[in-house]
Parts: sequence; C-alpha cells; structure tokens
Amino acid sequence: MGLLTEERPSVTLREITEATGLAKTTVLRIVQTLEQNGMLWATDGGYMAGPGLWRWAHLARFSWELPPETRKVIRDLAAELRETVNLYMVRGVHRVVVAQQESPQPLRHVVHVGDELPLWMGAASKILLQSASEDQLARVAATSPYGPSHVRRLQEWIDEASHNGWAVSHGERDQGLSAVAVPIRGRSGSVVAALSLSGPSVRFTDEAVTRFAGELTRAAQHVSERGFDHPYAAAM
Repeated sequence: MGLLTEERPSVTLREITEATGLAKTTVLRIVQTLEQNGMLWATDGGYMAGPGLWRWAHLARFSWELPPETRKVIRDLAAELRETVNLYMVRGVHRVVVAQQESPQPLRHVVHVGDELPLWMGAASKILLQSASEDQLARVAATSPYGPSHVRRLQEWIDEASHNGWAVSHGERDQGLSAVAVPIRGRSGSVVAALSLSGPSVRFTDEAVTRFAGELTRAAQHVSERGFDHPYAAAM
C-alpha cells in the first residue's frame, strides 16, 4: 500500500511485483484479497486505493483527532506567532506528529500528521524524553549516528529542558530550521506530549525564542489543566 501516493494514485501488478520482490502469483493473490475487501480498486491503469480505505480513514480521524478546544489552542498559536505549531507524542524511538497548524507565512516549516521523526534530536525530543527510562534513552541513542555514547548528550539536553521548562533547537535536524517546544503533562504530572513551534532559523532570534517559549508554555498549561485527551496519552 505504501506504493500509492498523491503523485502515483495507481500501480500495476508488475510494479507491485518489482517493488516487493514477491512472486507474481503471490502478489496476485494478495491483491485479489485486498480488492475483495475494498482496500484496492481495479482500474484500466492498475490498482488504486479502494472505498474500504475511506471508511478506515474516517474511523482513524474520529479516533485520533484532538478535542476541539485543543485544536483551537493550536490554531490560535499559529495565527498569533505566525509559525507552524506541531504536537508530538512518543512512539518507540520516534516522535509522531499528532496535530499541526501551518504558519500563515510563505516561508514555513511543514511536516504532516502521522509523520514519524527521530527522537535523538530536536526541541520536541528534548521535552518528550523527560519521562523516558534509561532503557528507552539507550534505544533512542542507538538510532543516532553517534551510537550509544549519545546518551550523555541526550541527558544533558533533558536536564536543561527540565530546568528551563522549555527546549530549543537550531539546525539539528535540517539546516536553517529552528524549533521551540514545551511539555504537555498528563494527570500524573508526567510529560505526555510536546507542543512546539518551528520555522526558519532566521526568525528564531534569542528574543523571539524567549517570547515563543512563554506563549507556548501558557498554551500547554491551559491544555494540561483541562486534561489532555488522546489515545496515545491513555496508553502512557
């Protein structure tokens, strides 16, 4: 299913066979099963996403979408601060984008809801890892280019973010990109999500970062006090 994109809305049996390395008979059997269950739809140009996926998409949106009040907080932040607002949560050794509101400015940073980004760098990671165990930190460090020794640097970032109440990054993941992040806490007080603001580094001066951190903190406290409701949070 990963072969289907907006740029390539349909694929042929030959393309699926070449991409998967499976035998043509195996691919045909799998495709027929998916078609019978509405996951794929046969066209003259190949196979495209089927109507069954539309139902699953609606179910996923209903299940994972944030409450209206939280979405409004994110929209208001993006409108006021004019940078992209993201909400991240942890999944294994990655951070997942669970909500976003794009900056209204032409030059902006954009990731997509559902994207998984590495946890070994970035402002949001420094916030999310505050509740991590030693074992999780070791697993995150092992995914970095620096290997196990990166644990020490991660711990330094975590301690600094915990002391300040917020974290910042400049060019850690992408050159010229900066971000500021603050924690959203669950009922137990542990960090369950990171609310972040990201955009071109040229706009993230020291003065701007201080202002961004203050506004993000107020918004995150508002969300935390009213109870952060999300399936990921319930599992943490």
